[in-house]
Amino acid sequence: MAEMPGLLISAPSSGTGKTTVVLGLLRALAEDGLRVQPFKSGPDYIDPAFHRAASGRASFNLDSWAMADGLLSSIAAQAAGADLCIAEGSMGLYDGVATRGQSGFGSSAETARRMGWPVVLVLDVGGQAQSAAATALGFASYDRELPFAGVILNRVASPRHERLIRLGMERAGLPVLGVLPRRGDLTLPERHLGLIQAVEHPDLETAIAGYAAFLRAHVDLGALKSAARGLPLPAEPAPLPRPPAQRIALAQDAAFSFTYPHLLEGWRAAGAEILPFSPLADEPPAPEADLVWLPGGYPELHAGKLAAAERFRAGLCAHAETKPVHGECGGYMALGAALIDKEGVRHQMAGLLGLVTSYERRKFHLGYRRAVLEAPLPGHAPGAALRGHEFHYSTILEQPDAPLARVADADGNPVPETGSHRGHVSGTFFHLIAEAPA
Repeated sequence: MAEMPGLLISAPSSGTGKTTVVLGLLRALAEDGLRVQPFKSGPDYIDPAFHRAASGRASFNLDSWAMADGLLSSIAAQAAGADLCIAEGSMGLYDGVATRGQSGFGSSAETARRMGWPVVLVLDVGGQAQSAAATALGFASYDRELPFAGVILNRVASPRHERLIRLGMERAGLPVLGVLPRRGDLTLPERHLGLIQAVEHPDLETAIAGYAAFLRAHVDLGALKSAARGLPLPAEPAPLPRPPAQRIALAQDAAFSFTYPHLLEGWRAAGAEILPFSPLADEPPAPEADLVWLPGGYPELHAGKLAAAERFRAGLCAHAETKPVHGECGGYMALGAALIDKEGVRHQMAGLLGLVTSYERRKFHLGYRRAVLEAPLPGHAPGAALRGHEFHYSTILEQPDAPLARVADADGNPVPETGSHRGHVSGTFFHLIAEAPA
């Protein structure tokens, strides 16, 4: 079994600049002729699209809470043919949940250990000097079994500031792999769910090329490549999750785009035909499809346009008369009776479920979900236990249909977002990641 060298780019917390570092690193290494395989640690469905734009390869999530060891190995095997893996961590390096999941607690540190990838810690050093070394040393020594490559200093104010920080790092025995000067133009646009989607960026290619040039000027790419390590890839990995149908009409546009890449890859690998369509362009799902799948996204930002999409709604309703339709989060909201936007305007949705949601009455819903199905979900029978993740601000005002599942958070506490079903139609507020043992 061949080893797959890689690095995991993490940080003490969110907002330190690690996404910018990862995108610049992916593009700079690709420009040097390397085939770079990106990964994302944790349940994020926005960053992988940026990774793909920077590297030219599909990016996959690795999630120790939601995924069993066999699935982690299967996803790692997607790196076959690459020269190097670059994984982006989520939140802080050791942040996870309190209750163990399929193979861990969901932290980026677990991903690094599982794959054998040394950690590169991105430190926002604004407002400190030698003290930054104490932070880095704490992260490096907190888990002695975690491989640690060194640090990249971000938002360095001046050459004097850099000298002071390097003194601290030398005393702590930590390699400095890069020093990024403070700049205000290196942030990606954001909205309520974090970064805007890659397809919405006004000039993504120019932005990524700029990040790559910035990284090339201020990071030791040779030292990073030399620090990369990894465990062997599985010789015969288990298959990825199987498709829920043979011909799947998949909504894909700025309102519906959040589907985990390993699911799509598994569907395609098993021979399923994915038939994309755009509700925002008023396109109906392909009539020959066996299943219509509406992913999550931002329907609350496009509610008026969706309400006016008569061809889309007619095609969706015709399909639902005899064949299954499923929606996740934003897709679930679009299947409901109505969606109330941030101004309080009520917009008619497909009406295939009785769900009414409000973005005017916002409440933050975030976290892992474990669901035990009480009715079928395409590809999964009643009684199946599913692992997923929920992330939205919309509030349920009405949910009159029968619950689809018993849903709990990572610690086993019940949550009210049970999903619902009516006839051939089902929906959930969680995004499916994997099926788990019951």
